[in-house]
Order: sequence, then C-alpha cells, then structure tokens
Amino acid sequence: MKDKTYDITGMTCASCQTHVEKAIAGLEGVDHVDVNLMTEQAHVVMNDTVTDETIRKAVEDSGYGVAEKTVLKEVELKITDMTCSSCVANIEGALQGLSGIDKAVVNLMSEHALITYNPSKVKLVDIIETIEGQGYGAKQIERDMFAVDETAIKKQKKEKRNLTISLILGGLILYITMGQMIPGVTLPLPSFMSIHDHPLMYSIVQIILTVPVVILNLGYFKRGFKTLFKGHPNMDSLVAIGTGSALVYSVYGFIQIMNGNLDFVHHLYFESAVVILALISLGKYMETSSKSKTSSAIKALLNLKPKKAILLRDGEEIEIDSDEITVGDRLVVKPGSSIPMDGVIIEGHTSIDESMITGESMPVDKAIDDDVIMGTMNTNGRIIIQATVANEDTKLAQIVKLVENAQNEKAPIAKVADKVSGVFVPVVIVIAIVSALLWFFFTKDLELSLTIFVTVLVIACPCSLGLATPTAIMVGTGVGAENGIFIKSAEALEEASHVDTVVFDKTGTLTYGTPVVTDVKTKGDVSALMAIVGAVESASEHPLAAAIVEEARKYHDSFETATDFEALVGRGVVGYLGTKRVLIGNEKLMVENNISTAGYEQDIHQLAQEGKTAMIVALGNNIVGIIAVADTIKKEAIRTVSMLQDMNIDVVMMTGDHRETAQAIAGQIGITHIFAEVLPEDKANHIKDLQDQGKSVMMVGDGINDAIALVQSNVGVAVGTGTDVAIESAKVVLMKDDITDVVNALSLSQATMRNIRQNLFWAFAYNAVGIPFAAGLFKVLFNGPLLDPMIAGAAMALSSVSVVTNALRLRRFKIKK
Repeated sequence: MKDKTYDITGMTCASCQTHVEKAIAGLEGVDHVDVNLMTEQAHVVMNDTVTDETIRKAVEDSGYGVAEKTVLKEVELKITDMTCSSCVANIEGALQGLSGIDKAVVNLMSEHALITYNPSKVKLVDIIETIEGQGYGAKQIERDMFAVDETAIKKQKKEKRNLTISLILGGLILYITMGQMIPGVTLPLPSFMSIHDHPLMYSIVQIILTVPVVILNLGYFKRGFKTLFKGHPNMDSLVAIGTGSALVYSVYGFIQIMNGNLDFVHHLYFESAVVILALISLGKYMETSSKSKTSSAIKALLNLKPKKAILLRDGEEIEIDSDEITVGDRLVVKPGSSIPMDGVIIEGHTSIDESMITGESMPVDKAIDDDVIMGTMNTNGRIIIQATVANEDTKLAQIVKLVENAQNEKAPIAKVADKVSGVFVPVVIVIAIVSALLWFFFTKDLELSLTIFVTVLVIACPCSLGLATPTAIMVGTGVGAENGIFIKSAEALEEASHVDTVVFDKTGTLTYGTPVVTDVKTKGDVSALMAIVGAVESASEHPLAAAIVEEARKYHDSFETATDFEALVGRGVVGYLGTKRVLIGNEKLMVENNISTAGYEQDIHQLAQEGKTAMIVALGNNIVGIIAVADTIKKEAIRTVSMLQDMNIDVVMMTGDHRETAQAIAGQIGITHIFAEVLPEDKANHIKDLQDQGKSVMMVGDGINDAIALVQSNVGVAVGTGTDVAIESAKVVLMKDDITDVVNALSLSQATMRNIRQNLFWAFAYNAVGIPFAAGLFKVLFNGPLLDPMIAGAAMALSSVSVVTNALRLRRFKIKK
C-alpha cells in the first residue's frame, strides 16, 4: 500500500468534499480517502495499481480538478556583461548542456535569467559557475523561499479587485433601486434615471451595473452548473440557480419594458442578483483570510528551515541553497546560525537551542558524534556536521507531514456532517422548488414565488457544515505542534477526548530511567566508605555500579585497584583490597557469607519501603555501610498525576519492578493503581484488560518494549526522547521530555472536540432556522416577515465566517507549564 496527497481544485463547500471523496473511494484499489475542504487536499491510501492519472480522471469526472505538483526548483539570476543576442544564446546553450536543467530563459533587456532545474542533479553554485565560465557575471536575485508563490499572489489580488468592484457596483445598484423606498427619505438621482419618467433608462442603468458583476463572478455559474449537470450539485449550484433565476426573470422583465409594458419596471431583480453575488464573494474572501490563520502552525514549522547553508568542498566554504544539500555533504555551521540539515557533528562542540522543535527552553550541549536537527539554533561554537538524510526525510519534514496528515484526516464526528452534506444540496433544491410552487398555487403571484425560490437556494449553506470539523482540527493540531505536542491523526484527537484512564510506563516516563545514589548510611567515615565501594565497583559494568562510582568520585579522584573481582549474578560483587575481602550486594549475599546485618536492619527495611535498592557493604566479616540506589522520580510526575486525577482520570503505573518497590514509588507520586512485575510481552494484555472493563485507555511510554502496548491502547503517547519504535507506534508524540504535556494533550483534545460540537450545532441550527424562514413558513404560521434574498446572501456568507472564527478561538488555548 502507498499513500499520497493530492491538491484538489474547484471545491467550495461540504458537498463538493463529499462528491470528490466518493469519486476517489469508488476506484478499485483505493483503501481509504480523506478529503479536506480547508486544505483543499485529498489524502489517499491505495495499492500500487492505482495511478495518479486514475485519481485525476475520477476527480475530473466528478466536476473538479487535481493541481499539478513538481519537484523542480526555479531561480532568478541577475546577469551582467551581456551586450547582444549572441550573449543570450551562449548562456542558454551552456546551461542547457548541464544535466538537471529543465528550462533556461535569458532576457537581454532586463539582464535576468529564469532557470528551472532539478536540485538533486545540479546545484545553483554549478549553474552560476557555468555562466561565469562563459565570461559573464551571475548573482541570485533573493526571494523569500516561504513566500506565497506568484500564482497565489496574483489570484489573491484578482479576488480582492473583483470583490471591490462587485461591492461598489452592488452599492450603486442598491442605492438606485432601494434608495427611493426608505420611508421619509428621498435620495437624489439624476432625472434621466427616474423610475417613473424614464423606466427604460432606469432598467438599462441596472443592466450596465449588473453585467460586470456577473462577469467577475462567472466562476459561481461555471462551477455550479458543471457540478449540477454531473449530478453532484454543490453550494455554487445553489448560488448559480438562485441568482441565475433572478437574472433570467429580470431580463424577461426588461424585454417587456422595451415592448411597452412599463409596469415590469417594478419587478426587476437585478439588484438582488448583484448584491447576493457581492455578499457571497465578501463572505468567501473573509473565510479565505480566516482560513489562512488556521495554517499558521505549518507556516511556522516551514519557516524553521534555513534558506542557505555553507558547504565544505575540498576545504573551501561555498554558500548553497539548503534545498540542494545531499546525504554525505559536510556543512559548516557558525554560531548564531540554524542547523541546515539533520546530521551528525564531525568536528567541534557547541550548545544547540532545540526549543523550536521540542519546546524545551534550555540549550543542549553537543559534541562529536551527537545528532543535530534541521531548524535548531547553534548558540555558540563553530561546528562541522555531515548530512545524514535527504531533505524530505528530516525530522522537521516528518513533523510537517505528520501535522499535515492530521489536518487532512477526518475525525469520526465529521462523518455526521459528511452524511448530511451528501444529500443536503439536492434536498435544498427540492425544498426551493416545492416552496415556490406552493406559494404560486395559493397566491398566483409569480414574483413572490420567485423570491421564495431564490431565497431558499441562497440561504442554504453547506459550507459551514463542511468547515465545522476541519477548521477546529487544523487549529487544534496546530496549537499542539507549536508546543511540541504532535497528534498524528484527527481520529486520535477525538479518541483522546474520551480517555478516562492513563497508564504510565514507570522507567523513563515517570522516572528518569537512570539510577543514582540517593542515600549513604554508615556508622563510620563516609569518605572512607566511598573509597572502598569506588575501588570495587570500578571493575563492574553494571548500571548500578556506574551510579555508585559516579557518587564516589565526588569524594575521591582515583581509587585503589581491587583484585580478584567477581560479579555474583542476582546478589552483588566481591573483590579484594589488599588482603581484605569486600562484599557489596543484597541481604542474600550477606546471608551466604554469614555476615550479620545487625545495626542496619531498620535502614535496610526503610530503604526497601521507599522503593530503593540497598547495596550492603561488608569489609571482611563486618558491615561498614549501605549505599542506596534508585531510579529517581521526575520532578513533574507528582504534579501531572494530580492534574489528571483532578480531571477525573484514573492513573495507573505499569512496571517490571517487584510489587513492594512499585508500591513505594507509586505512593510517592500519588498513584494508587499499579501493575507490578509485568513482563514486556504482557504490557499489552494489561491494557486490553482495562479496555474489556469499558475503559478508554491512554498508554504513555518511551521504550521498545512499550510499542505493542502503545498500539493496543486507544491512544498511545510516546515521549519524544524515547525510541523511534515507540514514536512510530504512538498516535501522539511529546517532543519534550515533560509528561505534563500528557495533561496538555488531553485538555487540547477536549477543547477541540468541544469547539467542533459548537460549530456543528450552529451550522445545523442555522440551516434548521434559515431554510424554513426563507421558505415562508414563519409568514404562514405567525404572519411574520418574508426574508429578502439579499439578507439571505449576507447570512449565508457570515455563517461560514462565524464557524472559522469560532475555531480560531482555539489559538488562545493555554499550555500548562
């Protein structure tokens, strides 16, 4: 199976999204598809038999399009020293001779060269060298690599210009047609436009103002009727039919006026069509502006990627575009510069600020053989790194893809809106037709019937339904990403909101995972005791021995060499200092050697109750002290557990430790439920037992042996400092080694789902009230007012904007530190 993301064009509402999704899902070999209205993308999981062309054809057959993607890079150069057209030919010919050049166009007048090339085959520095080799100068014209592309800028400017013209002309036609109807007010108009004295000219002026607005907004008609004729009507279809009907009726009225039937001057609907188109365009523009804010997390991540890098080639430092870095390249990173590529330090040492990736504020010391991450900041030393991955495989690229995938996927709650959207537009069209026919049947008023027909079509807004879920998911996952909490899917986001039980793996999650000396008990001199244990344990490779030796070095720089050292499995170690035998181990080792623990029994018992490993030290046949070693509890563990319990979430600790030790550690943290003496292969079974009791379980771990349990749980959470296997298995990744983010992830998911439910409620409520109102039901039942088509257009536009605005409130979500 493979998965791929396609950019879909022509989608405007939830029903568009549903039609595209059905078209792709209906293809043989497609396993899963998610279409996102917000990002205008389709994420497809399919087998190898499905081609891009198959996907493209299915989308186009449903009335939409697939945008082209390219891996080529475009660069603009300033060329100097050109004098004639032969110079142009020389440069273009030389460039075309380079492998990887797709297109090279040189302009003599502007002295610019526009070059399209494949960065994996040729680098910009080689292109410039080739031009300089022909006797000319070349310099890159700097562009913001993260700026919106020129096509998008032109489109945005065009939309703004069209909107401005539509609003101005809409305002003028509204002034002309409605200005005379304001009670007690007579707005001035030129005499030749008088509705009573010059009805034909009055009508012609309306047409003059209407035609440009219709032309500028032809997209609604093209898309609307195209999808209607394909059998998949969408929001544009409603607008096209509604405003089109008003325009056709108005043209008919104008023809009647030309034929002398001047009464029709009071029955023109040009202003309704113009104002509706202008207001809907305004709503779309506002919606697009708001939607751009929801993708701020992706933009922030992309902006971490540096533009330039310094390549070390044959001892020479060469500045290149970071896009051109390949695996194995040696790169110089100076103080204050961003790391240009994931790699390993091969020369120098420094401190790296990784806060932009992990959220961790303190810089991390790095030396030779340490890994570095693209986008993090080198704070002081000059280092040389070797690139270990390609651009698309960097941790930053994976994070961006992770966030994009999460934003493209659908949460289960979205299926409610999808089902409604699939039948919404056809039902609205039927309601509009039936309402209009009933009103005409009972009133014989064609104008009133047309008003009802247009109003019902215009007020119906499947947009708000389609935007309700993806907007909140985009903002929610974005807020998480900005704070080092990466939620891999919309489904995980929703599942996290239902979690009622959190299971923590102990080692490396609730504890630091590294043993340290916590207590030294002796009736003699501590320094003398540490000299003995340091000498013997220096010969051991056990992790506990390393912790003891590290503590002993605080008292002594060097130790006597122990002889006849032996590690005694499950009991401790033995060695000789001169002729004196030294035993370091547990009570079992002391019993075997007939050494009494009298005088230290209370200490041994107390340390065991505290979950610490007591290493008894005997010199000859006498105990001289006890060294206690333990894996210490993370400082944030107690607070995290307390916060979870305040959220009415049951907290469980799972560990391979003996029950007594586990209970001691759990007691210190505040956890009452434990799974102790658990083998790695049994962790998933304990998770399943909880699920069988009806629990929704979140598992938090960091090791290889946690991977199966992470998959088994409803929501697996990997601490980002853990293993790649754990991170791959989890649905949520915490980039910081701070389990407080478990609380933040749960709180964020709950806030996001609450926002989605609010959006869906208002989207459904809007249509539940708006459509009957537009159909005239309030007029029939309560003798209330009829809804004007122009007000319906404004309400429709604002409903989508309100949903997006509500989702943007999630950006104010406060992360607990």
